[in-house]
Amino acid sequence: MKLLIIDDEPGLRRSLRLLLSEEGFEVAEAGDGGTGLARALAEQFDVVLCDVRMPSVDGLEFLRRYRAAGGTALVIMMSAYGSEDAAIAAMKEGAYDYIPKPFRADEVVLVLRKAEERERLRREVESLRSALGSGATSPDIVAESPAMRSALDVIAKVAPHTTTVLITGPSGTGKEVLARELHRLSPRAGQPFVAVNCAAIPESLLESELFGHVRGAFTGAVGDHKGLFEESAGGTLFLDEIGELPTPLQAKLLRVLQDGEVRRVGDRAARRVDVRVVAATARELEAGVAAGTFREDLFYRLNVIAVRLPPLVERPEDVPALVRVLLARHCARLGIAVPRIEPDALRALLDHAWPGNVRELSNALERALVLARGRTVRRDDLPAAVLEPAVRPPGAKGFSGDLTLRHHGADLEAEIIREALQRTGGNRRKAADLLGISVRALFYKLKSLGIRDGETA
Repeated sequence: MKLLIIDDEPGLRRSLRLLLSEEGFEVAEAGDGGTGLARALAEQFDVVLCDVRMPSVDGLEFLRRYRAAGGTALVIMMSAYGSEDAAIAAMKEGAYDYIPKPFRADEVVLVLRKAEERERLRREVESLRSALGSGATSPDIVAESPAMRSALDVIAKVAPHTTTVLITGPSGTGKEVLARELHRLSPRAGQPFVAVNCAAIPESLLESELFGHVRGAFTGAVGDHKGLFEESAGGTLFLDEIGELPTPLQAKLLRVLQDGEVRRVGDRAARRVDVRVVAATARELEAGVAAGTFREDLFYRLNVIAVRLPPLVERPEDVPALVRVLLARHCARLGIAVPRIEPDALRALLDHAWPGNVRELSNALERALVLARGRTVRRDDLPAAVLEPAVRPPGAKGFSGDLTLRHHGADLEAEIIREALQRTGGNRRKAADLLGISVRALFYKLKSLGIRDGETA
């Protein structure tokens, strides 16, 4: 096991290091709570031995910040005479155990051996859950393509932890489905999964919806109201379209993620919440950061683990399985038998580029079921847009029409930017106007994509 000792007494740290190293533990140390917190979050430890009373950041504050930042190590408090109450308070906050000072060497080793056994059992349970989960993926998940299998692999690895996850990808790719799968595989599976679309709620109501309000906070607030953070306590809160979150609320969300506390609108007291946050966006948050519309500190706090869902055109291997799953789902809802699909109809489905991704495919299949004659889906039952010649992503040459980045997708940014620069003779301001972004965002993209002056399509 790897241990971190946090204590402001050098002599005690040295004694513990010698003792525990002889017992086979790998030991690191820190002389204060702030330094210990930084090291505990930067490295992976199994156990943290932390003194209760320290200047600046004490043991209880360390524990709160460590848990709020997603720290997973077992925390054992060391309390001198007279500070047992603080150690017990720390256990209520999630500490594993505490050891009263002065302590004997065998007491410390005994507590650590118990912690070691607990960790061994926890890992065995996680391993079994992972093994069962990998063979029993949710029926809503289709992962025939390498890209989707890679995304699911990341989800399975991060599910046991409280780490914040950011899911990116074009609209309609199934970001909420993946978030629900993450929740299903996590230890929070028995607790609420609450989803909210940040773009669908008016800004004037969104703060109250997320954080709650107290009676009299504003006109119409006739009683106390729990926000979605409190409603999802113990479970997972899915914040869809996080890029649309108004700037004033970004600061409040950041505080919740950092401190693990929410404050209802109109309330002076903060309330502790234990919620796993999963965010999703179809926008490029980096561009928002560069343009000043999205807080940089919130971006890095959300982007701890990033999972990208590619558009359907990049994972054609998933289309046949998606057709089967979506047909079965629609037929169950409509109360009809699953029909056969004529080869011509299936070929049209496989050839289409699906700019609307899985959502467009689902709508096309539902329409075909409603219009189908008998128990066969024919080519003519599909929407006209599906039957048109496939419009695959263009290469580096021959762009036409709309050049906004939202239209073409993240993978083609470099080519589109070069085309815009070529059309404008290298004028970056005019190129930014063509692309539908700010000049500052264009400069950021030129740097991040490695596009040099004079380089065009």
